[in-house]
Amino acid sequence: MKYLIVVDMQEDFTRKALGTQEALKIIPKVADRVKNAFADGETVIFTRDTHFENYLQTSEGKKLPVPHCIKGSDGWQIISELREYADKSVIFDKETFGSIKLGQYLSEQDVEKIELVGLCTDICVISNAIILKAVLPEAQITVNSDCCAGATPEGHRNALYAMKNCQIDII
Repeated sequence: MKYLIVVDMQEDFTRKALGTQEALKIIPKVADRVKNAFADGETVIFTRDTHFENYLQTSEGKKLPVPHCIKGSDGWQIISELREYADKSVIFDKETFGSIKLGQYLSEQDVEKIELVGLCTDICVISNAIILKAVLPEAQITVNSDCCAGATPEGHRNALYAMKNCQIDII
């Protein structure tokens, strides 16, 4: 079975607290990819970065003191262009960069191929790709570089290079 993992396509990473021009540019491509995945019968799974009011007291908050993706806030929501698809999909809320629960879930499924898209290439996409490669070493794991953006363009390129070295396919 083929899975499309849509990583953290949330308001705070596109239009709000940590949004970038690069993130905004991938929205139409990600929306098209998700629409096509549904049409082709692929299983689509979303991840959602999830923090709480105590974010600034957490380890991440001390290193990145920008409150974002606070559960229930507007910034925590999946972007409007993808919300109808997210409502029909499994969503993994994650309190850190990668989702161990996503890896565990997929390890119990019939997985042949996994494609990742979303934000940020150099933080959450790479973290989830590495977890999935560790849990499913024989699955074909691909990152669609045109449907990802990093915190910076350089971070995006560096993450793609690192994932390629870990035998994750980059398209």
